[in-house]
Amino acid sequence: MKNFSTWILVMFVIMFWVFRMIVAFMYEIGQDLGGIVPYNQQMEIILLFVVLVCILLIIKRKIIGALIYLVSYGMYFGTNLISGFSNLINPGEGLVDITIYINGFIALIGIALPIAVLFDLLLDKNRKSNPKDKKTDWFYKNEAYDRKLDDRADKNNYRTM
Repeated sequence: MKNFSTWILVMFVIMFWVFRMIVAFMYEIGQDLGGIVPYNQQMEIILLFVVLVCILLIIKRKIIGALIYLVSYGMYFGTNLISGFSNLINPGEGLVDITIYINGFIALIGIALPIAVLFDLLLDKNRKSNPKDKKTDWFYKNEAYDRKLDDRADKNNYRTM
């Protein structure tokens, strides 16, 4: 991780993961954290472990980690974000509560963060573990030079006793 943007995004991902862990724990003991509740408690716990693995893959600069992170949070927060917007547009019988706004904002963060991580990994040119280096590749990846060196070494007819 050479880019500053990657460090910042990983820190935000870790902070959001800790926040979601606190929300799941508070819900488990019977309280809500300022109106923020998990949409599905079992899925929330599964996602905590999946995101933990994805964080490790993102640190190692693997795109599969960012894709799994985007798909898992997109499926979890995306449906709830759409239902929250539909509740805001058509409130129905009751008034719109502040918890809908808060949970919608958290869902928006939950969608925007994986998209930012994916774009950061896709736009990084130094993502590969063995990038091309013109200063040393002529020596290490030059097969003609290796063949010439091997031919010269094979012509020595020294005897060992």
